[in-house]
Amino acid sequence: MNTVAETPASLPPLLAVPLELHHEITQFLYHEAELLDDWEFRDWLALLSEDIEYTMRTTVNAQTRDRRRSVQPPTTWVFNDSKQQLERRIARLETGMAWAEEPPSRTRHSVANVRIRPGEQAGEYDIRLNFILYRTQKERDETLYAGMRQDRIRQVDTPLGWHICRRHITLDQVVYTSHNLSILF
Repeated sequence: MNTVAETPASLPPLLAVPLELHHEITQFLYHEAELLDDWEFRDWLALLSEDIEYTMRTTVNAQTRDRRRSVQPPTTWVFNDSKQQLERRIARLETGMAWAEEPPSRTRHSVANVRIRPGEQAGEYDIRLNFILYRTQKERDETLYAGMRQDRIRQVDTPLGWHICRRHITLDQVVYTSHNLSILF
């Protein structure tokens, strides 16, 4: 089966984009994870569009909502950042005065179950993926974050060919056990 010449309409129901495009996008996501793990934050910022939505809300236990009436308790923003706010966060990390990151955290970002679908606009793709983010700091501080991300990427004329224009982060944890959330997802 030659997937390169297929269009999304001719693909089997489980495949929303051709395999070659899926591979290209997942390689972009792996590259992004590597930049974050290597503290290459300026290069990471270059992957973000000017209109990026970078958000994470608190998670609530399923038992606290009334399923019969579809009532969901309110949540709170953990992150609701624009590119300018992300640039300020990174500038602060670069000063060496961000005490939450002294010594710097060591992270490993892993992404899996990457599902890609064409977005609403031409050249945009919606991505749903699961992630695990391992963070260690000092000698004994270890934290494991697991969750789901809903990203949107856009084709652009850059060497990597893509910009991230949306990232909605959903953690599985209801209670955060780390001392801070100064890392980037």
